[in-house]
Amino acid sequence: MNVNHTSQERLPRLLALVPYLIARPGIAVDEAAADFGVTAKQLRKDLELLWMCGLPGYGPGDLIDLSFEGGTVSVNFDAGMSRPLRLTGSEATALLVALRTLLDAPGVADADAVRRAVAKIEAAAGQAQPAGVAVGLGVREGKTTAKAREVVQSALRAGRALRMTYYTASKDEITERTVDPMRMLIVEGRAYLEAWCRRAEGVRLFRLDRIDDVVALEEAAAPPPYAEQTDTTAGLFRPRPEQPVAQMVLAPDARWVSEYYPMEEAAELADGHLRVWMRYADPSWMVRLVLGLGGDVVVEGPQPLVSAVRERAAAALSRYR
Repeated sequence: MNVNHTSQERLPRLLALVPYLIARPGIAVDEAAADFGVTAKQLRKDLELLWMCGLPGYGPGDLIDLSFEGGTVSVNFDAGMSRPLRLTGSEATALLVALRTLLDAPGVADADAVRRAVAKIEAAAGQAQPAGVAVGLGVREGKTTAKAREVVQSALRAGRALRMTYYTASKDEITERTVDPMRMLIVEGRAYLEAWCRRAEGVRLFRLDRIDDVVALEEAAAPPPYAEQTDTTAGLFRPRPEQPVAQMVLAPDARWVSEYYPMEEAAELADGHLRVWMRYADPSWMVRLVLGLGGDVVVEGPQPLVSAVRERAAAALSRYR
């Protein structure tokens, strides 16, 4: 089973498709696919799935009914899914907090567009229904991270280079770097500095909460003209054919891994276990991930990963004894 389009991505799209199509009868499939940011092939798969959804009874007259003609699609029966989703009070609040965070980060987005979005959400929030739960606004920003953010933002505004102490989680090492800031951005809920790293001689993304210390230099930031911003529309990890693929069996308590990290494939096994194939770039990072899962994961391949996990586990047990 290919899981490139996860259930977390697909479900909101399916819920939004019917009211979207009702408001645009006879819309071209290609145009609808572009609006949802997917391929026409993927949208057709979504529409085929909607044909099997509907009201209890699930017989003729109960299921969503669509019609296709000349590359267009229309809804004949909506099965009660005629209204677009509305934000709850907690959802609106969380979204407003995220947008206001964007306004504080230079270079993240068009500030006017963000302000317009804030105004629209604030206007709509009065119609939102209470969720009945407390709103969690995420992990509180630590003092070190807050200080790093202030220094980085100031350097971006002044066009200054930075010297920083940075922890690289994938290699479990701390390095000193001098960088030329390019922008700040938020990806998957985390704040990053994108900069030209003089040490690596390339564009790098640095998580703000992994910057231990940072100071602005007197010299101007000067990324080379060929330094290009990172495309983060598909996330930070970009799998490449030359990267190895880990084959693992996840116990029920570790199935979250298949939702949290991108998988090549996944197959259901007995007793709630899941066999997954996960591409990875850094072997040491993969070993630490596996060891952190303890007995809830069995690594089946490739052999170098199996050996590395066995050796690290044996070394840890030896030190413990």
